[in-house]
Amino acid sequence: MSQASIRTYRGVFPVAPTIFNDRGELDLDGQRRCIDFMIDAGSNGICILANFSEQFVLTDAERDQIMHAVLAHVAGRVPVIVTTTHFSSSICAVRSRQAQQAGAAMVMVMPPYHGATFRVSEKAIFDFYRVVSDAIDIPIMIQDAPVAGTPLSVHFLARMARDIGNVSYFKIEVPMAAAKLRDLIAAGGDSIVGPWDGEEAITLMADLDAGATGAMTGGGYPDGIRQIVDPYFAGQREEAAAAYARWLPLINYENRQCGLQACKILMKEGGVIGSDMVRHPLQNVHPATRAGLLEIAKRLDPVVLRWGK
Repeated sequence: MSQASIRTYRGVFPVAPTIFNDRGELDLDGQRRCIDFMIDAGSNGICILANFSEQFVLTDAERDQIMHAVLAHVAGRVPVIVTTTHFSSSICAVRSRQAQQAGAAMVMVMPPYHGATFRVSEKAIFDFYRVVSDAIDIPIMIQDAPVAGTPLSVHFLARMARDIGNVSYFKIEVPMAAAKLRDLIAAGGDSIVGPWDGEEAITLMADLDAGATGAMTGGGYPDGIRQIVDPYFAGQREEAAAAYARWLPLINYENRQCGLQACKILMKEGGVIGSDMVRHPLQNVHPATRAGLLEIAKRLDPVVLRWGK
């Protein structure tokens, strides 16, 4: 493992949404306010350009704009993970090197896939991550998620952690995530630097019990997720479980009803951003769904609903 990979990242690293105006254009001023809110609300770090950031509707030039704007604005206040996923090994390596040069603390990369059927062999996946690792000196987080449609066995993930220098973090968001996290930690030992929870924290307590040391959630209420993670890591499991029960209705509503638009709706309601627009062909959620999200959120009084007011 490279020297730059030695620092260990833990805690709550939510995904930042990409902020658009009502015409669907990038709103970089709104993006900066979004980042300031997320830091003020307790994010231990931030992930950008992920699927919950609508990375799949951005041009390469827009990706670069967002990456440089966010990293310059954060200016080292918290570590930033940049998602650099691409099917091409060489393009993913170039994206990752550019992210490192711009100040990223880590890159997050899905295994190569395209559409519903384009997949590559396990050997090719191993070589893909090796090419990316050879191009950088910062950690790689492998995103193990159903959207890729690529089975990644515990044995294979542990082998990549042992044999590829910068592969050391794993965001597990497949069904039975806790069991996979537990098995991965057992199989990979010290090579598994960061076993992380994902999927908006809907399985967070089980994943923490399995050994997760980080949570990559939606960006709307990092203060709420901190209320779960902080006491858990302090050995106060009952307090963490009570907080999880308190926040779970909102977590569930985001995960099952609103998806990636949830944090934008909350941020607009609280005056953080001016528009909760998602880029076409994505559609805004139904007004009743929006109202349901806000009704649950207001009972919890998250920072997002008062940050900009």
